[in-house]
Amino acid sequence: MISESHERARALVLEHGWNAMSYQILTPGMSHWFSGKGDAVAGYMRFRNIRVVAGAPACAASRLAEVTDELEADGQAEGCRTIYFAAGSRLEQILGARRTHSLTPIGSLPTWRPGDWHATVAGKASLRAQVHRARNKGVHVYEVPATLEEVSALRPVLHAWLATRGLPPLGFMTSSAILDLPGDRRVFVAERDSTPAAYLVAAPVPARDGWLIEQWPRRPSAPNGTTHLLIDAAMQSFASSGSGYVTLGMAPLADRADTSTTPLPHWLEFLFGWMRAHGRRFYNFRGLESFKASLEPAGWEPVYVIAPGPALTLSMLRAIAGVFANGHPERFIARGLVDAVRRELTGSRGPRI
Repeated sequence: MISESHERARALVLEHGWNAMSYQILTPGMSHWFSGKGDAVAGYMRFRNIRVVAGAPACAASRLAEVTDELEADGQAEGCRTIYFAAGSRLEQILGARRTHSLTPIGSLPTWRPGDWHATVAGKASLRAQVHRARNKGVHVYEVPATLEEVSALRPVLHAWLATRGLPPLGFMTSSAILDLPGDRRVFVAERDSTPAAYLVAAPVPARDGWLIEQWPRRPSAPNGTTHLLIDAAMQSFASSGSGYVTLGMAPLADRADTSTTPLPHWLEFLFGWMRAHGRRFYNFRGLESFKASLEPAGWEPVYVIAPGPALTLSMLRAIAGVFANGHPERFIARGLVDAVRRELTGSRGPRI
């Protein structure tokens, strides 16, 4: 049953959601904070005395500075510090100018203009080849209404995909349970031999008249090019409906956007470098970044963790890990290590993008 808080938050997100991940404010398990005027909402999860906010508050641009102050004051009243995970340029410009917060770039967000997609495909032979490869294997794509009845047939695809993942399920700003609450999303299905082989789910980015392609699970047996064909169909549909913005979400640890004015602390630069070099056992950072880059994005936007004080601290980093790990970051890492060892021993190469 959908709560009154969820419906209030949804209405504000659909009116003001500008951050690419704004719809993730509605992720199951998220706590909702509303401004005193009732014109703004933030979604957050708490780990000990730290509130980790999903992206940024959803509100009118002219109100963002005031709303942020109110949100942080509310957290302080509860003895909590407030940090923002996956914040974009609007919040970065406001809090960066004050010099009261640290800005830590954590990845890059590839973006496309759907109206230019046809020209992008026409100009890149390798992209056309992937699309044609899937079509030649008998894969075709169609859109289904985002209702529980329509998406129920996609659950076997999801389960097959989850079985190939190198990490335990995450619990913050991401959910494998999207099919349980499709809401305002759009769903595209790739079918072969009358059976779903893959699907794509896109969430709205209302204030930018755009979409976040947040999930594209596929069966391991799906032909090469299936994901490209799904994205091609979705992009064409977005273009035909007049959408002006599409993103495939953050490429974690990617440094393709300009963040030269916000250098990392040395310890964090070392940690991120190590994760990029050795983290493939848990999460294929480089592979995901390369896949998104191969689709020729029109641009890359920086994504930040914004935290109070001069620098992101280990306790704040642990809080972020804690909300993603449903409160148990060490147990989460241990499960990832066990799975990594199992994959090494069995010779598994991990999932394809």
